[in-house]
Amino acid sequence: MSIELKGVTKKFGDTTAVNRVSFTVNEGELMALLGPSGGGKTTVLRMIAGLEVPTEGDIFIRGQRVNDVSVQKRNIGFVFQNYALFKNMNVFKNIAFGLKIKGWKRRDIEARVAELLEIMDLAGFEKRFPHQLSGGQRQRVAIARALAPKPTVLLLDEPFGAVDAKIRQELREQLVTLHSELNVTTIFVTHDQEEAMEVSNRIVIFSRGNLEQIGTPREVYEQPANEFVARFIGVMNVLDTEVRGGVARVNELQFPAAGQPDGTKLRIGFRPYAVQISPDLGLFPYRAVLRHTFFLGIMLRLELELPSGLILRSRMTKEEYAQLGLEDGREVSLRVRNYRVLASEDAPLPPEMESNAHRRPTIAEHI
Repeated sequence: MSIELKGVTKKFGDTTAVNRVSFTVNEGELMALLGPSGGGKTTVLRMIAGLEVPTEGDIFIRGQRVNDVSVQKRNIGFVFQNYALFKNMNVFKNIAFGLKIKGWKRRDIEARVAELLEIMDLAGFEKRFPHQLSGGQRQRVAIARALAPKPTVLLLDEPFGAVDAKIRQELREQLVTLHSELNVTTIFVTHDQEEAMEVSNRIVIFSRGNLEQIGTPREVYEQPANEFVARFIGVMNVLDTEVRGGVARVNELQFPAAGQPDGTKLRIGFRPYAVQISPDLGLFPYRAVLRHTFFLGIMLRLELELPSGLILRSRMTKEEYAQLGLEDGREVSLRVRNYRVLASEDAPLPPEMESNAHRRPTIAEHI
């Protein structure tokens, strides 16, 4: 493995920014640290870089404990959100700066900078100064500068946060291509769920200094560890139910809950794609009115209101919508094809439900 954190805690006075976090990063992996502001993800990145020292716990890079190793000796490339380029240096000198500090020979510096200019699609820009570049170009220079000394690990803190949506998408694609070509272990911090899902091999999700879940994009989306992850990653219908006669009920909806005592309160979650609808009112067990359709490019999100007033969200393609002949105001039948029992981030499920909360979603075809 390339990086390992063991029980890492960081306190600033009486405030715990990171609370006993442990995870590993594989060699050559592209990992995202994802979470809301104040979740602890940037503090974790800065501790890996050596810009912050853990209050407790250990950090290892390629098997070496680096708690007391200086930033300069960790062989890490760091890219800041605000680029941090030297305004009085042109592109060539910005990229070459770290190599000069390390004492590289001139011909080797020129060869390395030329290589990175080509890789980062910056050839011909070497004599320009930062103020003569677009935001996307400045960020590519910052990444090239971080990569120049051939670091063991590349760290990026909100690398695309300062550019517009179109440039951000281009930079995401370039990061994936770059990582595939160079295979350098890369960790980037983001609060953008779509960015993390699109770019990374695995995602580490933080909230209030705690590590909530780690997994592939598909795992954290389809198998959220708790309610926080379920709500933070994508859209999810979350319902508070109560068990009666082996069934968890909320208004007219029912979910099998065999073995659960009457009165048990369960929180049920399911993604919009799990809500299947039909204009045939006799096909599925529940009825609802299609109140509003949200157009999201090739996908549509549908807002459905059940007779009790309960609102559910469904999702389908434009083609499916057209084939079913749907329109706002139409009555439809529906079913929930699969769902999960969610643990609260503060109150985990009781032991008897724990295995169900972390396995693949329970399939409920006849509810």
